[in-house]
Amino acid sequence: MERREIVRRAVEFQSPPRLPFWQHWNHKMPGFPDDVHNIWEMDRAEAGWFFDNPAPDDWGCGWAVTDVKNLGQVKEHPLADWSAWERYRPPDPRNPFYYERLGPLIDAAGDRYVALTAHNLLFSRLQKLRGFAATMEDFYMEPERVERVLDMIVDFKIRQCDELRRRFGNKIHGLFVADDWGTQTGPFISLKILNDFFIPRYRRIFDAIHDCGWHVILHSCGRINLFVPALIEAGVDVLNMQQTRNYGPPEEFGNQFRGKVCFLATVDIQTTLPRGIEAEIRDEARLLVQHWGTPQGGLIVFDYGDWKALSVKPESVDVMFDEFKKLMYDWHKNDSIGMQAIPQP
Repeated sequence: MERREIVRRAVEFQSPPRLPFWQHWNHKMPGFPDDVHNIWEMDRAEAGWFFDNPAPDDWGCGWAVTDVKNLGQVKEHPLADWSAWERYRPPDPRNPFYYERLGPLIDAAGDRYVALTAHNLLFSRLQKLRGFAATMEDFYMEPERVERVLDMIVDFKIRQCDELRRRFGNKIHGLFVADDWGTQTGPFISLKILNDFFIPRYRRIFDAIHDCGWHVILHSCGRINLFVPALIEAGVDVLNMQQTRNYGPPEEFGNQFRGKVCFLATVDIQTTLPRGIEAEIRDEARLLVQHWGTPQGGLIVFDYGDWKALSVKPESVDVMFDEFKKLMYDWHKNDSIGMQAIPQP
């Protein structure tokens, strides 16, 4: 079976023959499955910014370096003063610069599932344009201005999808997008603000992605348990969950959401992996397979990739992958929490 088909079946709960593995785009773990061809070039800015270059980006945000080499932080916000709105212009989503490198990269996928990564979905782009603190205030003080900015971002994303479909069509299988919504204890905003400002716009973007025939893959850090039902309802197909223990015991989180969305998951990147205790890593991998996946699918093993930035030792990653590999063919036999079979679409 082609690797892309294994991933598709996991996402759509159509009984893949084994667990699929998503390795990082620039970091491959030899000896383990490599089922997803993840391309990050959509994020490269014509103005110069990329993950290894803290230059300005094409939205006018000024980046500065942090102590993590592959990340930066926005220090200059082009809409910090609302008076700039009248003359502000977003980048052109049909600019050939964003697409001209993609063709050869997509063709290199072979039989793997092609996922294009385009970070900064809605909230992430909004707060980079305006500033985080100002954005938090604006939901209450300047709601109409916020909506105008969000609609501008939505328009960009929808036209970006259209251009990707025009150029590459069914060579793409999923679009990976990101909005970090949570602190360690809960979301930045209330569920009401999420529903008022974001969910209707998420639906428009996710509908556009689905209309292209692709899956919606959403990354979000923090304890976002409160938001998960709304995100699923809005059309998310895959949730990238990296802070596994932050959502509570895997058993409890699985009881709530198992079978309702596919999880792109790793052993906890904040606690379990940095501690590096082999027994804990193996136990958590087994819990994820047992309580987050189903016999019909719903779980993809994820490789964060830049483990050095998290102070995670390479041997800890080897242990995690090894445990998932041990389970990758008979994972569906372990259904101890008694979930009924999921109806096939």
